[in-house]
Amino acid sequence: MNDEHILVVDDEPAFCELCKLWLVQQGYTVSVASDTEQARQILVKQTIGLILLDLALPPSFTPEEGLQLIPECEAPVIVMTGHADRELALTAIKNGAWDFLAKPIDPDMLAIVVKRALVKHELELQLSQLRQQLVQDDDMGLVGVSENIQSTRQLISRIAPTDVPVLITGPSGTGKEIIAKAIHQHSSRKSQSFISVHCGAIPADLLESELFGYKKGAFTGADKDRVGLIALADNGTLFLDEIGEMPSAMQVKLLRVLQEGSFYPVGGRDLVKVNIRIVSATNRDLLGAVAAGHFRDDLFYRIKGITIQTLSLLQRKQDIPALIQHFLLRYNVKNQTVITIRADAFAWLTNNQWKGNVRELKNTIESLAAIAQGQQVTTDEISFLFTGNETMLVELSDESLEQQVKQLEIRLITAALEQCNGNRTHAAQKLKLSRQGLLKKMERYGLNTLREQS
Repeated sequence: MNDEHILVVDDEPAFCELCKLWLVQQGYTVSVASDTEQARQILVKQTIGLILLDLALPPSFTPEEGLQLIPECEAPVIVMTGHADRELALTAIKNGAWDFLAKPIDPDMLAIVVKRALVKHELELQLSQLRQQLVQDDDMGLVGVSENIQSTRQLISRIAPTDVPVLITGPSGTGKEIIAKAIHQHSSRKSQSFISVHCGAIPADLLESELFGYKKGAFTGADKDRVGLIALADNGTLFLDEIGEMPSAMQVKLLRVLQEGSFYPVGGRDLVKVNIRIVSATNRDLLGAVAAGHFRDDLFYRIKGITIQTLSLLQRKQDIPALIQHFLLRYNVKNQTVITIRADAFAWLTNNQWKGNVRELKNTIESLAAIAQGQQVTTDEISFLFTGNETMLVELSDESLEQQVKQLEIRLITAALEQCNGNRTHAAQKLKLSRQGLLKKMERYGLNTLREQS
């Protein structure tokens, strides 16, 4: 049964009653109005989900009478008219109507158009709510309830207004750049540039010219002056990602920029002055690198003013549910969808070992939403993504092949039993096993305690 309330606005009582009969049979609640004034009174008193509107209404009996009502309606409007006039239909849609039906109305077509309009309207309402939630969630971009996330938010609030250097440490994929951007967005430099440089991704012989820029003729191929990334970050924030990968020669030159606030472009003689805030990140043990002579101690102490430590997802598992919801929310808003995750699939995602941390989780949620059949992610999508032909998603570990196969079989058996409400016969069919074969595997893996239902 449907619980939507539909308003039919038409000056022909017989048509209104017939239309009401059709819609009530479909399970809808229906009100009728004979003119725009009566329709306005109903709209004030009732929560209406959809309006079926004839255009030629009293007192003028001209299309303008109905057209004037359309922009006033918050609910979607389907326009009805006795004249199959294309121009009138286009005018109604320009005024905000959702669809157009020509009289005489076909009951089957009416049912299809009404259902489609209500579904579309509900989708738009949900997307609007998702957008509002996304704005609230994206204040700093840091999602979670763990002590680490809460303390990081508090620390960012305290240090962002200052110009103190910040060093962000932690494993790859834990959101170090998100923290750097949050620091920038909550600082007095937020209206200026945020320039990100991955120190390990730029070849050593190009890093100097990328950072400092160069003058025309400085080297072969330098056919014009080029501004470097440091100059582009002037009055803003320079984010040096994976700074531990920076070559020793560049460390010396970067130190001068931090100490003096100036540098020479490659091949240039004019000193360039800059006012930048430095935020750095690394997944390496920089203090150990200093002790080993691989990283300059004077640069290390220059960039480490405040240190922020990010943790792996294994160390903050309580944040995984919130992160799943956040990434799904972003996917829905971006793709104009309302995908959900079934409870058993959500449980699997929450309990999975995310060796790639937040980055792996994000990519997985987006992939699952993209391949979801219908509007819900199930364990079928998870099984396909992790055990199908998507070989690039396979994660190698230090465990033996036998151990990894065992863990995979346990996950698949558990998921099949959950999907089949514990019915072992149905689970065996789903796994393309005999019931006896499934029982043997369950005994081997100690899964006999799982509840069976008839």
